[in-house]
Amino acid sequence: MYRILFKQLQNWKTSPRRKPLLLQGIRQSGKTWLLKEFGRLEYSDVAYFNLDENIDLATYFETTRDPFRILEQLSFLHGKQIVPGNTLIILDEIQESNSALNSLKYFLEKTPEYHIAATGSYLGIALSGPSSFPVGKVNFMKLYPMSYEEFLIACGDISLVEYLESVNLPSTIPDIFFNPLMERLKQYLVIGGMPAVVFAWTELKDMEEVNSIQSEIITSYERDFSKHSMEMNVAKVWQVWDSIPAQLARENKKFSYSTVKTGGRSRSFEDSIIWLANSGLIYKIQKLIKPGLPIRAYDDLSSFKVYLADVGLLRKKAGLSGNTLLMGDQLFTEFNGSLMENFVLQELVLQVETAPRYWTSRASAELDFIIQQDNNIFPIEVKSGKSVRSKSLRLYMDQYKCALGLRLSQQNLKVNGGILNMPLFMAGQISRILNEIKG
Repeated sequence: MYRILFKQLQNWKTSPRRKPLLLQGIRQSGKTWLLKEFGRLEYSDVAYFNLDENIDLATYFETTRDPFRILEQLSFLHGKQIVPGNTLIILDEIQESNSALNSLKYFLEKTPEYHIAATGSYLGIALSGPSSFPVGKVNFMKLYPMSYEEFLIACGDISLVEYLESVNLPSTIPDIFFNPLMERLKQYLVIGGMPAVVFAWTELKDMEEVNSIQSEIITSYERDFSKHSMEMNVAKVWQVWDSIPAQLARENKKFSYSTVKTGGRSRSFEDSIIWLANSGLIYKIQKLIKPGLPIRAYDDLSSFKVYLADVGLLRKKAGLSGNTLLMGDQLFTEFNGSLMENFVLQELVLQVETAPRYWTSRASAELDFIIQQDNNIFPIEVKSGKSVRSKSLRLYMDQYKCALGLRLSQQNLKVNGGILNMPLFMAGQISRILNEIKG
């Protein structure tokens, strides 16, 4: 499976400012596989150590802060010499040992010639003691579920990816590309981007196996609730987590505490929402009061929406049948268009530095996403159904004198009256297209 982050790993290897690497991501997003594959292809040897499976490993880091002694012990465990520059050292699940996490700063200061990459969960790293974290001593990377383009590559559709990346205005996408790209998008909304699920689909084309693996992943996340969250909050984390499909099924997708529990209030569940967001399992998207720079300075902290980290897991958690949804266009409109919005958000997160926001007027107008790219702000409307009337987008553009608005729909690529319509499957190309327009 090809991962776009592989190129960044290659740049890290050759960078004169290389530090020990900390690769973060949600459970089963493919962190371990990616580092092993990177080591296999780019190094002569890989020395792999898992601090979750081998609990005795932590003692190597607890008994000394001398990286030379640690390397000596790791070499003995590895069974051969660890060679600077030729061996990639992988410390998997490093959040299981505060001492191992802290050791990264000593590796940088005393043995910078060694190439060390560690994996860690968002929450496990966040909960590590303040004295444990090697501030300023590591390079960070984040691994997300597979994007739509990575899904296409896994399906063997490299030519479709190459075409997508070549499309520019004022092109019209011919049916020979448009139709298969739309069909693959429908599959992606059901399968999602978790690597094990994608592998099962591409190899077996078996929805029963897809559903089974998705269930196992969701269960593994739920087990983490008890492992990491404070005991007094576990029940509330569960309640918020289980309410997400119901939150997104509402016409107004603004998060409602009463949907979590009758009479629910923010003070009861706010910590649980923050916990889930910090774990990477959900995206918390704030409402924007008005489009100002930077957009994070204009958040309405009382209003937000919640989406899942992976659209395929959302589909499974909502109890929607994959086989049924793959037929016709039901997939785009079922569940109040939430699968499509979740997909678009996943693609946007990969392209913009600041998390997207959403916007509503005092009346009934609502825009799905507002993004900041450099010092420009762009409104985005997601149209899952056949209708592409853009009342909310027009209202926003008129109110804030916005020269360009984006609409993602089932229609072809075109510009009309300041609105750039992009096919839904081009969500991952938004940043590139906007840069070309500015250029």
